[in-house]
Amino acid sequence: MSQVDTQGAPRQTLGMVEAIAIVVGIVIGAGIFKAPSLVAMNSASEAWLMAAWILGGVISIIGALCYCELATAYPSAGGDYHFLHRAFGRQVSFLFAWCRFSVITTGSIALLAFVFGDYMTQVISLGPYSSAIWGVASVLLLTWLNVRGVKQGAATQVLLTGFEVAGLVLVFVAGVYAAWAGLGASAPEAVAAAKAAAPAGGAAFSLGAFGFAMVFVLLTFGGWNEGAYISAELRDRERNMVRVMVGSLVLVTLLYLAANWAYLAALGLSGMGKSQAVAADLLRISFGKTGEVLISLMVAISALTSINATMMVGARSNFAAGRDWDALGKLGEWVEDRGTPVNALLAQGAFALLLIGLGWATGGGFSTMVEFTAPVFWLFFLLAGVSLFVLRAREPNTPRPFKVPFYPILPIIFCAACAYMLQSSLGYVGGNTFLGVNAAWVGVGVLAIGAVLMVMLGGLKREQIAGMKR
Repeated sequence: MSQVDTQGAPRQTLGMVEAIAIVVGIVIGAGIFKAPSLVAMNSASEAWLMAAWILGGVISIIGALCYCELATAYPSAGGDYHFLHRAFGRQVSFLFAWCRFSVITTGSIALLAFVFGDYMTQVISLGPYSSAIWGVASVLLLTWLNVRGVKQGAATQVLLTGFEVAGLVLVFVAGVYAAWAGLGASAPEAVAAAKAAAPAGGAAFSLGAFGFAMVFVLLTFGGWNEGAYISAELRDRERNMVRVMVGSLVLVTLLYLAANWAYLAALGLSGMGKSQAVAADLLRISFGKTGEVLISLMVAISALTSINATMMVGARSNFAAGRDWDALGKLGEWVEDRGTPVNALLAQGAFALLLIGLGWATGGGFSTMVEFTAPVFWLFFLLAGVSLFVLRAREPNTPRPFKVPFYPILPIIFCAACAYMLQSSLGYVGGNTFLGVNAAWVGVGVLAIGAVLMVMLGGLKREQIAGMKR
């Protein structure tokens, strides 16, 4: 029988390779198979396209340096929750925990489940509801694996990340082969027509167009901050935290640059911009019909990898909130012999299934979940960056095994990027709605519900304290 410890804490059980696999697995998802064509549409030349991806890596690494200081000075399974709690108090940290549970993490799991379902349906269709069925199955299976224990979840992550990276390497090899064999001219009719009809270059250069391209680039790099949630479980974290965060992002940046070079080699900038499925077009050029199956499996594995990693780290913030709020105490139980917060994982999985149902009911699926999660995500990302300044000023004597270089310049750059992404995520919205309200504003509405819930729970706690005094 599993031993539940309501007072214990996570142990340092994760090695550097496992931690890198978790971070890389979260960052590399379906985005690299969708976003490059949108970036190409808003790039004036191939050089500007590659510069956008390099800049995305640089901004992400700057953010990772900020998180390394926070994670090594204040290691906790709560990650951002813990930083926000120390910097801004219980109210802000509760709102973050609520939004992470109801919007950020569960929404990310749901949108990745839709990607997994869409591409697995290309391999094996399960009927008219195939995508939703595959998505639900992925959430159920991976929740079960993670409930079994952190070792099973981490081992699964290492295996899936290996497949995921191999998939991007395959994209690179396909590009090299297409360029060497001169196969670009033998693209499918739709792509060949797009290449012929499109102008020789991309969009005319403008700061607005380049900034719009960066929206998709940074979304594709998103998720690296999740490494903070395993800081309490990372062995030798004072040295390994920086290596894990920066090393993961350097690897991801190199893989993204290789993939975009491959797309350019086979399709050109115009072909990329006109392509509806850039990776599928590339593999079809190089390997024919077999490429269609390969890319479907590749994207499905990438989505599955990100779901598993998101589940692992997402439950940790729910666990931290359960420790701080009596009414959520069940979420704060740590099953010692499994090394994982079982109740937090189960609650997270259940809410993700609910969001899958909502996404399917609206017909938007993936795009609905993107619009639903983005504004809230970037709001709290910005607050986490600001917390670095607050904690430096408030707790100057706290040991900091790692300090952000060039302080305060780099943290200011990071916060400015977060503010821009917040504005963009509210300004760029599609037509996906819940009961007539745009999905982006529905996410903001859920944040407001969390504020009401916080007041109720705070009042309950005060009543409990008063009762104890009587």
